[in-house]
Amino acid sequence: ACVPAPPVEEVPPAEEVAPPPEEEVAPKEVSLVLWTKEGEEPLEWNQALVQEYMEANPGVTIELVHKTTVEILREDFLTASLAGTPPDLLWTVNDHAGPFVAADTIEPVDGLFDLGLFIDAALAAVELEGQHWGVPISSGNHLMLLYNKKLLAEAPKDTDELFAQGKELTGGGNWGLVWNQTEPFWLVPWLGGFKGKVFAEDGVTPTLNTPEMVATLKFLHDMKYEAKIIPPESDYDAADTLFKEGKAAMIINGDWALGSYVEVLGDDLGVARIPKVVATGEWPKPYTSGVYFMLAKGLSGEKLEAAQDFISFVVSKDKQLEMVKLLKRLPALEEALEDPLITEDPILKGSADQMVVGTPMPTVLEMRCNWDAMKPEMLAVLADTKTPEDAAKAMQSAAEACIKALE
Repeated sequence: ACVPAPPVEEVPPAEEVAPPPEEEVAPKEVSLVLWTKEGEEPLEWNQALVQEYMEANPGVTIELVHKTTVEILREDFLTASLAGTPPDLLWTVNDHAGPFVAADTIEPVDGLFDLGLFIDAALAAVELEGQHWGVPISSGNHLMLLYNKKLLAEAPKDTDELFAQGKELTGGGNWGLVWNQTEPFWLVPWLGGFKGKVFAEDGVTPTLNTPEMVATLKFLHDMKYEAKIIPPESDYDAADTLFKEGKAAMIINGDWALGSYVEVLGDDLGVARIPKVVATGEWPKPYTSGVYFMLAKGLSGEKLEAAQDFISFVVSKDKQLEMVKLLKRLPALEEALEDPLITEDPILKGSADQMVVGTPMPTVLEMRCNWDAMKPEMLAVLADTKTPEDAAKAMQSAAEACIKALE
């Protein structure tokens, strides 16, 4: 009976022998290429994360490549994948999942990560064909109403108040409200407020020529030509600048801009839901999604292991809360979302309050057709060159033609 005892005592030394394989992994040279859609402060955070990770993992080199817009990242990734020279990793938006899955250029992440750690809404935004195609970094990516408390004591609760307060605040080069009038992403929340959707129940058949879309387009036209509370023209940068310079009391913009607005306005920044639509009694429903890691098709072996390790580092609770502090973005990690850092911060609480009435952005490839169909028609209505009725009809035919071409 005494004989087995020594081996039992020798087990601890045997365990101590285990680390050397791990130490061997570090010197192995692995290089990854990561493309990011981030700019400004978020890009600086990307750079800091990469630097910190490489210092802790001397065998891994990560080359960070900044793509100036999400559109350019999408096009370049599809081109590079076709040429057989894609980057290993993407830091991008969920609506890229549709086109990338259709082109067979990314890998599903199920089985590679513990997806149960993330909030359901963040996972739903990258679910296609029963699999998940991205690891969530942040959740939200949604539009909300932001206001300058120096110009406006509290946010309008509904569209009647929005027009009334907007009129009082407009004049002499100042505007009640600004938003990006060139992209239909800013039309979508109002469409939800008028009880409309861009797809039928099947999630792929466009429903753009509807009374709800007509009502939405008419509302945006009224905002510009009847209430006159928004500038004659305004793209993203123009709206952003007017708000930062105190020449616009309110802006509809996304959570990605919160960090820069806090920097400029400090405690004078207010965050609220986009005002309720009086005609329907509904809250506008901005698209919610987030920012995700996506893995290039065929990523395997040591590169895949290094990618998994780097991603786990970025989505750890510590780094998620670091992102909250630096960028004011809501985390996708369930555990981080419940942290007092968020629940006790009025800006983040406001952002989360808007997110809960949002709707997940469709990831299907057909959505690209909807975006492309909506944009020129929304512009025509806002330029007063087309009626809402004609614009809605044209949207529908353009989306249908585009989808036909996909088949």
